[in-house]
Amino acid sequence: MRFLFVGDIVGRSGRAALLALLPGLRIRWKLDFVVVNGENAAGGFGITEAICEDFLAAGADAVTLGNHAFDQKEALSFIERQPRLIRPANFPPGAPGRGSAVLKAANGGRVKVVNMMGRVFMDSLDDPFRAIDAEIAACPLRQGCDALFVDFHAEATSEKQAFGHYVDGRVSLCAGTHTHTPSADARILSGGTGFITEVGMTGDYDTVIGMDKAEPLHRFTRKLPSGRFEPGSGEATLCGVAAEIGQDGRTKKIAPVRIGPWLEPASPAFWNA
Repeated sequence: MRFLFVGDIVGRSGRAALLALLPGLRIRWKLDFVVVNGENAAGGFGITEAICEDFLAAGADAVTLGNHAFDQKEALSFIERQPRLIRPANFPPGAPGRGSAVLKAANGGRVKVVNMMGRVFMDSLDDPFRAIDAEIAACPLRQGCDALFVDFHAEATSEKQAFGHYVDGRVSLCAGTHTHTPSADARILSGGTGFITEVGMTGDYDTVIGMDKAEPLHRFTRKLPSGRFEPGSGEATLCGVAAEIGQDGRTKKIAPVRIGPWLEPASPAFWNA
């Protein structure tokens, strides 16, 4: 199974990059399944129904979220009728929507997509380690699904890496999101799980984690707000991670994906032949 995960889409420029690039990538790389994190897609804060539908129409099979899941109030209602929009599974019981979904890939395989949120330097949700145990038990890899992917939306690199080792051998791929700066550690863990601490954002990198530089700089130097954060409007770089998942549900190959003007281009060489 050829799998692509695209990191946090930030604002209008990030949306434009995804919509321009993803349809071609699905064809050129013969992708079987694509997940996109859309929690910063609407002006940097949350997602709207129209944006979610655009991502799905462009070739995403599922859209994951994070701590900004419900910043756009309409998400509280439309998430209930969109089974491919997935918020963190460790939200308290009764939260709108779902924390996971089992969906069909282009090659006919069953993919379980789980969104989970960390607790270090984040809003304190339920324990993600206990929550992922429940998700795996409900649909074990190679029994209930052919591939199991986790978007772990967290701040601390230590928590992300600990979580990756915790699920090693029990999920196909675990990828970190939220901090918007891609890490250089895409690898296959000892139990066969593909892992990367942070996939990076899809947005304007001539910014402070996707936001126009002026306001963050003012706050850091003056310790006073002067306005609101606005997403950068320059040309965006698409960042993500690509993986080839075997019939045993384990990752066989993994590589970062970076397409755009700001970062040196990187794409999975094992698909370029």
